Amino acid sequence: MVIKKLVRGLSALSLALVPLLSAPAAQAAPTAEVTTLADAVGLVQAAQEDRTGYTRSSFKHWNLGEDTSDGCNTRNEVLISEAVIAPTVETGCKLTGGTWISYYDGQEVTSAGALDIDHMVPLAEAWDSGASAWTAARREAYANDQEAHTSLVAVTARTNRQKADQDPTDWMPPSPEAQCRYVGEWVATKIRWQLTADDRELETLKAYADEPCKDTIVRYTPAA
Repeated sequence: MVIKKLVRGLSALSLALVPLLSAPAAQAAPTAEVTTLADAVGLVQAAQEDRTGYTRSSFKHWNLGEDTSDGCNTRNEVLISEAVIAPTVETGCKLTGGTWISYYDGQEVTSAGALDIDHMVPLAEAWDSGASAWTAARREAYANDQEAHTSLVAVTARTNRQKADQDPTDWMPPSPEAQCRYVGEWVATKIRWQLTADDRELETLKAYADEPCKDTIVRYTPAA
């Protein structure tokens, strides 16, 4: 009788351990990386760009944002997080007051409506550089990426619309003080999302990494 009870006890223990032993290990969170601009540019793969099939609607935005219970979409959450003087958040996430600095042109802005939320690497450029092969869910995650503060930036509508879908070969922020930061954040976004660059773009990035931005540090975390 004692032996039977012991066998039953061992069997129960074995069954209890099965889920623990068979459960897959939790996936480790991506590790943040810090490197020089020159080394970061070296991580961007070269490839020809192809805009075939691109539509802006391929990237769903703006969605409910990081906090789906706050009543604010991604655009307004970015505005709130980047304000140097916080706006008042009213019903329906209407923003009143507040102050922002548009780093592309150094302008101080006191109206949320005068700002655009710029995708550091524009949606069309992302499509050209690899996003055309992504799932719709991954493109939505890219278009609303708040996990990296470099992915979305509040800037004056004028500079955002001047930039349009151009890469650094054809457009740079008008403020000279902003340009090294801009190149660093552009490269960080490309690496984060494993986006490629064409030959002209890479040559431009290498030129900035050599001079005048050789001391620029790039921080990025690979997207999940």
